[in-house]
Amino acid sequence: MKALKLAGVAIAAVIVVIALLLVIGIPSGFLTAQIQERVERETGYKLAINGGAKIGLWPSLNITLNDVTLQNPNDRDINRHFAAASIEADVTLASLWAGKPQITDLVIIRPVANLPLRRERDREANPPPKPAAGKTSEAFSIEHISITGGTIVFSNLRDRVERRIETVNADITIDSDRKVVLTGSARRDGYPLKFEIKAAPPAPPIERQNIPADIKIDAPDLLRTPLTAKAEVRLNGSVVMINGVTGALGDAAFNGWASVDLSSKPLVKLDLDFQKLAVAMTRSTGSSAGQPWSSATIDINGLNYVDLQARISASELKIGDARFTPAAIDATLTSGVLKAQVSNLGAYDGNANGDLTVDVSTANPTYTMRADLAGVRALPLLDGLADFNRIDGKMQAKVSVRSSGTSQRAIMSNMAGTAFVVFQDGAIKGLNVAQMIRSLTASTLSGWQESEEKATDLSQLSASFKIDKGQAQTTDLNLVGPLVKMTGAGTIDLGTKQIGFRVEPKLVMTTEGQGRATDPVGLGIPVMIAGPWGSPRIYPEMQGILDNPDAAYAKLKEMGKGLFGQNGGGLGAAIGSLLGGQPGTAGGQQGGAAGSQQPGNPLGGQLGETLGNLLQQGLSGLNQSQGQGGGRPSGQRSIPSRTLPAEAPTEAAPAEPAPPIPPSDATAQQDSQPMNEVLRQLFNR
Repeated sequence: MKALKLAGVAIAAVIVVIALLLVIGIPSGFLTAQIQERVERETGYKLAINGGAKIGLWPSLNITLNDVTLQNPNDRDINRHFAAASIEADVTLASLWAGKPQITDLVIIRPVANLPLRRERDREANPPPKPAAGKTSEAFSIEHISITGGTIVFSNLRDRVERRIETVNADITIDSDRKVVLTGSARRDGYPLKFEIKAAPPAPPIERQNIPADIKIDAPDLLRTPLTAKAEVRLNGSVVMINGVTGALGDAAFNGWASVDLSSKPLVKLDLDFQKLAVAMTRSTGSSAGQPWSSATIDINGLNYVDLQARISASELKIGDARFTPAAIDATLTSGVLKAQVSNLGAYDGNANGDLTVDVSTANPTYTMRADLAGVRALPLLDGLADFNRIDGKMQAKVSVRSSGTSQRAIMSNMAGTAFVVFQDGAIKGLNVAQMIRSLTASTLSGWQESEEKATDLSQLSASFKIDKGQAQTTDLNLVGPLVKMTGAGTIDLGTKQIGFRVEPKLVMTTEGQGRATDPVGLGIPVMIAGPWGSPRIYPEMQGILDNPDAAYAKLKEMGKGLFGQNGGGLGAAIGSLLGGQPGTAGGQQGGAAGSQQPGNPLGGQLGETLGNLLQQGLSGLNQSQGQGGGRPSGQRSIPSRTLPAEAPTEAAPAEPAPPIPPSDATAQQDSQPMNEVLRQLFNR
């Protein structure tokens, strides 16, 4: 009885051991050497199984390899190898007996592929090891491959550079007709990446045979819309040739060809023609003008590790919100130097030519840009590229600049070169320069006094700049418009976004443009524009203006240098000239004489002088009374002041003898329309 019990216990123990072996697997140290030898014989790569191997019998025959590394023994770069936490293969027993293992499922857990980044191409690259002829195709077959938690590491130990594509999950199925379907996802620098590839390789050997392929890529950080394409892929040694490419980027079709040489440092060649090509740009925020340039590092060091020869053409090129039609870009990238060139680029009724060179072969990248624009409409171009919508008109520009640095602030601070720009027959949106000049007689201005309802028509706005160490200097700033003229000089600090300008503004009391004999009416002293370029201080150039504005403005009035020159004579002369008087008249007697010479115009001569003096008296009291309007933001107009009519008879008395004719009322209303228009534009708030 005791022996029977012992036999039962032994049988139970054997059953438990067998069950554990079926579930857990049979330790197979002897199998490791056989697997390593077979892999090296068939592929030429050395397989190291550091965590051992085991065979499982349940639910099917499976082999598990732990802590695996795979490397070419002839590769001098020890940084290039493949590793995985574990590799598990399910194999059919019948295929093992036949000597042709059929793997139904291959699972690779946490694989890591290390690929070197090379700065220079090898003259004679080492060809990859080739398997024994006629054996590879018969060695084994795989139906399904699953990859979980993979990582691809691109690194250069000498440069201490490393790039990663992480969280690679992929699923590969291969049917009996050799059709391959690869789907997967990954993350690159925190951005998601999805891909799907379908291919139908021919019977081996596949080298130099066309392989039809369908490709889908969704990478929001690189491409604004998903990319789909069809192509004929051909393998020629280490060169992957992609011919007959047709596809679409979003809803924009393209076609062309490409090739990649993977023998050492990758060499990419491509020629693609797009119907529409969109390049995403980060739009600036409303407060960006007041924010300093970013000091964050701009990392473009990856340009050192790939060579490129490319031609990209498009019927329509969209950069940010700016559109160019047509566009052709030729680019080369060799040894870390990128050169791109555009010619006859269609840009908003004009054209543009230019080139860009970026040299990242040194630790401090350098940039060189040349651009030539002619006949371009400024508003849509500047709004689309730089989110700047304040200037409209035909633009011509020539820019030749160079810089260096690894951040926005460094690049702008190191800028050097020349620039010339001119705007013609347009307007400055959001600014009323004439009103700003008038307001300076009452107080200094803080900021540009912007408003969507305001505008300043301009015939021409031009300036040329000499740039050195981020300081852009000009001595020929010139603004010419129907109602305002301004010249000046100053400096723009590109690195700190500061400006310092000394300008001489003048108002023009005529709507006939700049081709007139009458001189413009000046402020009397220059105006300073200084501070952040988004919101500078604007004030007359006189001592103490910022320390004690009230005293400074009182002194300004005492000096008789108000808005329109000595004692308002400039305004009187301008108004008199506008209404028919003699240009240059300043006194009442001269105005009366002019009026007597032209009896048919009752609003000319002395009356024009009188109106000019009345307006000057109203302007001189801008800081004294709310009811006198002028410089106060009350919305009232400065013309119909209630404090001035009492003085009008004294100055206008000489004009009373003029014979009043009844039809003159109608004539006066008709002749005063130009004056009303000018005054409305000058003094409208």
